[in-house]
Amino acid sequence: MSRTLVVVLGGTRSGKSRFGRDRASALADGGPVVYVATALPGDVELDDRIRRHRRDRPAEWQTIEAGRDLAVAIRGVQSGTTILVDGLTLWASLALDDDPARVDAVLDGAFAQVCDAIAAHDGPVVVVSDEIGLGLVPLDPLGRAFRDLLGIAHQRLAAMADEAYLLVAGLPVPLKGRSAP
Repeated sequence: MSRTLVVVLGGTRSGKSRFGRDRASALADGGPVVYVATALPGDVELDDRIRRHRRDRPAEWQTIEAGRDLAVAIRGVQSGTTILVDGLTLWASLALDDDPARVDAVLDGAFAQVCDAIAAHDGPVVVVSDEIGLGLVPLDPLGRAFRDLLGIAHQRLAAMADEAYLLVAGLPVPLKGRSAP
């Protein structure tokens, strides 16, 4: 098995998680899938979303709660196993740690380690993330830093990717690689 990287971007409720799940399932072709979750429970709305995501994915998929250690979580997955990371957005918010000055440190440190872990994994990897750079410029420095961090991270992932998609109204718009399935 070889590494295939698929990047799935989209806005809130665009269908990106469903598409990422379906793409991971297709790439696994009946083999094992590890779902790497980045959401930390504790917020009522987010807890409900976590429950829905758990319900919607196959019961036989293993789940790893990555927290801040996304690179470690990816490196811990057995070779040949398909990985679905959902999503990069929540991980980036943890990595930024409410400090707008940390963008470069995250990109050159923790995010570079995530990219290295993905590149080293011998198996398909699907990364789901929110595209947040299409709206208004955030008013506060932290919001602008977060937008910049994700924008640059998405560019770096897309450069590595074999396939990249933007989900709009539930429809995948192919950005790189094969046409929409």
